[in-house]
Amino acid sequence: MIPPVAGEAIVNVLRVRDGTTNPDRDFVVVEAPLEIRLRGTSFATIMRTPGHDRELAAGFLFSERVLQSPADLGTLAHCTDPDAVDRGNVVVATLTGPSAEALEDVLSVRRAVVATSACGVCGRLSIESLLSACAPLEPLEEIPGEVVVALPSALRARQSMFDRTGGLHAAGLFALDGTLLDCAEDVGRHNAVDKIVGRLVLAEALPTSKTVLCVSGRTSFEIVQKAWLAGIGCVASVSAPSSLAIDLAAAARITLIGFVRGGSYNVYTTGRS
Repeated sequence: MIPPVAGEAIVNVLRVRDGTTNPDRDFVVVEAPLEIRLRGTSFATIMRTPGHDRELAAGFLFSERVLQSPADLGTLAHCTDPDAVDRGNVVVATLTGPSAEALEDVLSVRRAVVATSACGVCGRLSIESLLSACAPLEPLEEIPGEVVVALPSALRARQSMFDRTGGLHAAGLFALDGTLLDCAEDVGRHNAVDKIVGRLVLAEALPTSKTVLCVSGRTSFEIVQKAWLAGIGCVASVSAPSSLAIDLAAAARITLIGFVRGGSYNVYTTGRS
């Protein structure tokens, strides 16, 4: 068996086929905690697939509105304290500018987050605190249907770890002509989106306009919020959006598309008021 890559592990399994049981080995996705520290204290612990931890942390802090601008990111690195336990799963961030000045207020109203692989944003005092102060986006021109229906297969073709484990979600950032610009895999849907947004943060390439975000699962409120903060004008998925995701997409003027499967799809919001 070929060796596992980062984010994978090999386990023993019993394969049952047509009543016959055979021992074998298989690839599985690694799920491990990533702790994000600010000002020397734990701010959040995210269950994630190891790899691209800096991008995940940057995207998470931006999506949580702790990092108000990519320019306010000071340093972001894995913990180097030799006495720290499991320092490979700890990322330490420092902020500058307005984000640093506002950090005390952020910490005073928000408890430390434990985000599981099923939920990307937990620990908020109320859903109202998630509503972004961002202005609505400029509506995109209509995306050709042939581009929309091709998004999932283009993303699926880049899911190398999914091919081996079957246990990962994916997110892809596309140009309006369907060109894949970036993709990420993770055990959590929200984490995959944060990794993409985090790369844009680290490259100081936000907001990103005239782009489409395609995700491999359902579309939640949090995923639409992350897209809005990043300036992404269209979100598409192979499954259903939630009612709150639809409401938020309408407010943000984001085109929201669901059930992109087998040459068909549903448009829930058009990005136009």
